[in-house]
Amino acid sequence: MALLITEKCINCDMCEPECPNQAISLGEAIYQINTDCCTECVGHYAAPTCLSVCPIDHAIITDPDCQESNARLWEKFVVLHHLA
Repeated sequence: MALLITEKCINCDMCEPECPNQAISLGEAIYQINTDCCTECVGHYAAPTCLSVCPIDHAIITDPDCQESNARLWEKFVVLHHLA
């Protein structure tokens, strides 16, 4: 699964620098997460860092349109960081 930033985002700028995969960027109105790059921090941390720094409850959620297994998230991590 990838994560999704919802309309509850207040553009506080906390999440973007925390993402080890550079999957978060400022969109037209709020921050957005590139699902091709989001591994939910698999390969880096035990939990998604963007969730831990976000000051707004439920501003970042699991993307219902991008369901991925932990194995798939690990595969993305390997490809993104050229470990294969």
